[in-house]
Amino acid sequence: MNILAHAYLSGDDEGLLIGNFIADFIKGNPGHPRHGLSVAVQRGIWLHRQIDQFTDHHPLVEEMRILVRPRCHKYAGAAIDVFLDHFLAIHFTQISGRPLTEFVPAFYQFLKNHRTQLPDAAWRMAGYMMQHDWLTNYQFLEGIDRSLKGMARRTAFPSNLDTAIEDLNDNYASFEEYFHRFFPELQQHVRDFQGMNPPVL
Repeated sequence: MNILAHAYLSGDDEGLLIGNFIADFIKGNPGHPRHGLSVAVQRGIWLHRQIDQFTDHHPLVEEMRILVRPRCHKYAGAAIDVFLDHFLAIHFTQISGRPLTEFVPAFYQFLKNHRTQLPDAAWRMAGYMMQHDWLTNYQFLEGIDRSLKGMARRTAFPSNLDTAIEDLNDNYASFEEYFHRFFPELQQHVRDFQGMNPPVL
């Protein structure tokens, strides 16, 4: 899953929101003293990793990757993460009961209010995200295409992500059906995680 899903699945818990957003910038055990993170933020990082692990190993997501793998090869998963955020964006009100145009500005403001708790690299990404309003634009195919092209420029090897929008267009109804089957299972997994103690390394 991509940024929008991670933010939405954190709910209204500030620690989960921060941890979920900065997780990709924290290596190893988030509880290590070098990170200086609160227990609440550490739990958000564990949640982020749980979401990614569940998504990466889900058979429905693998079926989605199969449709993209001939083009994107090992980067198929990256494309699917963006596709899933697209369908979350267009169905956001139905799923959350809250308009996307209300949720996104509130999330951006939250990040600004907690800037001091974000690593510099995470804050730089947040700046680009807010400047170009990535999350609102996920509901539009043009926004998804821009996101994929931006990812293609940052990959270490040729990824073909810059043309992956063609696979989304060609298989749009199938991807949407996969999303509606998969996302409720992910939501249940997140609810289950909330009742668990995070791992200790």
